[in-house]
Amino acid sequence: MQNGFHISVKNLEFSFPLQEPVLKGVNIEVGSGEKVGIIGPNGSGKTTLFLLLAGMLAPDSGSMAILDSPVRTGSFNSNLGFVFQNPDDQLFCPTVRDDLSFGLLNLGYSKGEADSMIDAYLTRLEMSDLAGRPPHNLSGGEKRMISIAGVIIMNPTVVLLDEPESSLDSRARRQLIEFIRNTSETLLIASHDLEFLLETCERTLVLDNGRICADGASREIMGDELLMNSSGFEKPHSLVPHVEPHHRV
Repeated sequence: MQNGFHISVKNLEFSFPLQEPVLKGVNIEVGSGEKVGIIGPNGSGKTTLFLLLAGMLAPDSGSMAILDSPVRTGSFNSNLGFVFQNPDDQLFCPTVRDDLSFGLLNLGYSKGEADSMIDAYLTRLEMSDLAGRPPHNLSGGEKRMISIAGVIIMNPTVVLLDEPESSLDSRARRQLIEFIRNTSETLLIASHDLEFLLETCERTLVLDNGRICADGASREIMGDELLMNSSGFEKPHSLVPHVEPHHRV
């Protein structure tokens, strides 16, 4: 599948055994360095799409490629990073440092190289004090940031982020927004937080009833009140015109 796109999905179909189809003929193309949001109601297939792209599920039909390499079910792709919706599905080592080391050591970095990279990364996140902490003792927001760090530190070209802003306080949320804005990776971000996507993604896809029903500039997609309502969302507050009330003298 030679096309030059970092993410390419063609006519993707998937259903769980004895259930209605989850994805029905999904087509997506994401170019180098693009940051694309994907929204849809619960059960619309966003997480299933990510699991398919990560090779954790096998499609019923259709094709997928990451950097022009076909996705192979059950195989590891060092070009792809996947941040799970629930950090507890991702953090499993005795300490934060061990968790961040796990991927780096398996990529062939020495312990000294891994430690140096981790120290620099935690300093950047202002989380150096967490290095020796057990992940299960972290707050929800801390777990979220460490789970993201554990993927990004391995320097993938393409990253799938499933609800990355969940459990973050306002300071950590702002930190994540600035990180996403400044990163060079190609990102596909699933989220229910429309304001978050407006700040991080210039393009948004709407996945509803197993199909991509809209694809375009984020402000245009989310500014379409009829489209938002039909997909179970409200038009983001920042896109609603605000008129100052007149005061009588």
